[in-house]
Formats: sequence, structure tokens, C-alpha cells
Amino acid sequence: MKIRKLEELLETVFTEREQGRDQVESVLAHAFEGHAPDKGPEDFRELASLGLVQFDGARIALTPEGEQRASEVVRRHRLAERLFTDLLALDETQTEQQACEVEHVLSAEATDSVCTLLGHPPSCPHGKPIPAGPCCAAFSRTVKPLVTALAALPLGSRGRIAFLAPRWAERMDRLASLGVMPGTIVRLKQRAPSVVIESGETTLALDPEIAAAIYVKPVA
Repeated sequence: MKIRKLEELLETVFTEREQGRDQVESVLAHAFEGHAPDKGPEDFRELASLGLVQFDGARIALTPEGEQRASEVVRRHRLAERLFTDLLALDETQTEQQACEVEHVLSAEATDSVCTLLGHPPSCPHGKPIPAGPCCAAFSRTVKPLVTALAALPLGSRGRIAFLAPRWAERMDRLASLGVMPGTIVRLKQRAPSVVIESGETTLALDPEIAAAIYVKPVA
């Protein structure tokens, strides 16, 4: 089996599990045909022979090795989505097309560099979690990040909001109602006990947990 097809199938097992689905038929139905041509049950039997998946009747699960391989592909895809959306401003269709290509070619070193440049984002533009990599655990800063958490800005400095990654959708709505949304330029005035920012003529005090969901690109 070609590596690209193998990775696509492992990725689909991973993403289907996120949706609460673990049936072989569901994985087959959702595997992208362009990257997994002529897919069929025999492909999963081959993945099982490679020690990447295991079966329980009609259900399929990743083995520890398969989990690692799938997580790496998903990480590359979702980091690419952040890169193309937040920094290159591509539309959703272009972003998805490019991310589907990049996920198969980025080296581990390049993936960590992209992650660091983006400030180790916790989620993709669709709100799905990005699996952490070694650079996230070590908080590596060998490359100056282009995007950083709001509270990591030096006091008094400004940043353009790149993306929001709240844990709950209602917080996204709350931030939007306050005018805190991607593209807005804010200035960090205070970190504790509340995170205080200025946006235009408006001063806002944010709960630190809410502020932690705001990521910015520093501006002069």
C-alpha cells in the first residue's frame, strides 16, 4: 500500500473516532477518494497485518503504533490549515486542498517549525484539537513565533488577533459581542488579576481563562 493511502486511512480512523464512529463502513465512506483510491475492506486487513489497526467485529481501532502515525498526519493537516488560514488568508476551499497535500510531505522538523511559528495553536480553524508535538511539550522557542498567546505580549505592546480558540462556543460569541475577533488590533495593558486590553477607544477586562483563548500576531 502506498504511504499516502495508508496515511489517509489512518487519518480517517482517527477523525471518525472523534465523531464517535468506529465502524469500518463509516471509515470507508468518509475516506477521501482522491487520496485513497479504490479503498476497500482489504486495505484495513493490510493495516492490521502491519500492526496499525485492530478489529472487534465490525469495529476498528488504532493500535498504539497506528495512533502515533495517525496523530502525526492529523497534526500536520491541522497546523497547515492554521498556516493557510491565519497567515496566508486563503479561503476555506484552498486551505483544505493545500492542507491535504502538505500533510503528506512535511518532515517532523518542518512540522515543529510551523507549530512554533504559529505559537503552538491548540486547535484548527474548525475548533478541532491539534495533537501536541515535542515542541509544544518543551515550549521551544528556537524560532520566534509569528503568533502568540495574548497574555504573552509585553505589557503596552499591540497585537492583531489571529484566531480564537475557546473551549466553549458561547465564549466565542461573547468575545465577538465585545468586538474581540480575528483582525482586531488590541493593546495589552494588564495581566493580573484580570487581563486588560484596549481595542480602539474601548478598554476591556477579561477573565484569564477567556484571554488564554486569544492568539495574536505582534504588530509595531
